[in-house]
Amino acid sequence: MWKFFQGNDEEEQQQGYLLDETEGLCSLSPVQRVYAFAACSLSGLVCMFLSLIVFASPIKFALLFTFGNVLAVGSTAFLIGHGQQLRMMFDTVRVYATSIYLGSVLVALVCALLIHSKILTIIAIICEICALFWYSLSYIPFARRMVSDLTVRLFDTEI
Repeated sequence: MWKFFQGNDEEEQQQGYLLDETEGLCSLSPVQRVYAFAACSLSGLVCMFLSLIVFASPIKFALLFTFGNVLAVGSTAFLIGHGQQLRMMFDTVRVYATSIYLGSVLVALVCALLIHSKILTIIAIICEICALFWYSLSYIPFARRMVSDLTVRLFDTEI
């Protein structure tokens, strides 16, 4: 009993074995990761679609749309892991789009749940969609540059 409180090499080895064992329980196979990604993405898309049905109620709309949006974005964590997902989200290329996206998610929820303003909620949701679009373009090589060039040609302004 005293050795238990004192700690020894055998106990440290046993703790290491237990940690390895729990990591094995929490890890998913590649096929399970793809299924989880698909289920999470599909759930997000369903929530976003259902939010259009309750568009007249800003609280239900904002909750469903934002929850679906976050599910869809978070689904890629099943493929690459949550640590890598966070590192990629806050990479120098994506940090502004990520910050604007997370800020607009927060503003949309505040406008819907606390302020109860339909107009402000819709504006926040539009900002959320635009930020998500810009964030998503950062994963496609040269996509942001092409969109920026296109806006210069069409609207004489650069994004």
